[in-house]
Amino acid sequence: MIFASSDSLNTCSLLSFERAPEISLVLNKIRSKVEPASIAIGTALGRSGISPDILTVIGFVFAILSGVFYGIRPGQPYLAAILIIFSGIMDILDGAVARATKRVSKKGSFTDSTLDRLAEVAIFGGIIYSGYGIPAVVVLLTLAFSLLVSYVRAKGESLNLAISGVGIGERAERLIVLIIFSLAGYVWLGVYIVLVLAGFTFIQRYVYVFRKLEKKF
Repeated sequence: MIFASSDSLNTCSLLSFERAPEISLVLNKIRSKVEPASIAIGTALGRSGISPDILTVIGFVFAILSGVFYGIRPGQPYLAAILIIFSGIMDILDGAVARATKRVSKKGSFTDSTLDRLAEVAIFGGIIYSGYGIPAVVVLLTLAFSLLVSYVRAKGESLNLAISGVGIGERAERLIVLIIFSLAGYVWLGVYIVLVLAGFTFIQRYVYVFRKLEKKF
């Protein structure tokens, strides 16, 4: 049913790929409210001389440590969740500093995106190492679909299509789910939910790009 007709697609609100950029979770509304504060903090950090690249690397280190803690402290997943939170804060601030200091660059964007993917590998790698009662193949599928979501966006944007915001589970949403369930001690449930979100978002983005290209060419 992925390549169903436009009429049948429009009958299903969750799979309305023509309006996919409008599909978002509450987080997308929160971003606009958080942005002024992040810009203010970014401006202050920029004046202190801190480079956005340094913040990117610090965020990546926090993500690596999160994977390590998932692996070596399976009884305390909240520690890994806290480290993901710190990584996310750095991820917000590096962009804020780059914009405030007018140091936004393609090189920085490329580095940031690459380290984000490596961070996901580290986090899920730690979960695989300890198990948490989850079959390794499930965690691998979760990681695979998470990476595919990012790949489809990158490929779509290389074809001059706007993909940001398309789908119900972007990276931030997926990490928030993992954080919440890790803090609650239910890593296994968080992984399964992330798998569903990532898989569904991959399908949404793939069909969205496919249909746009079909119209374009």
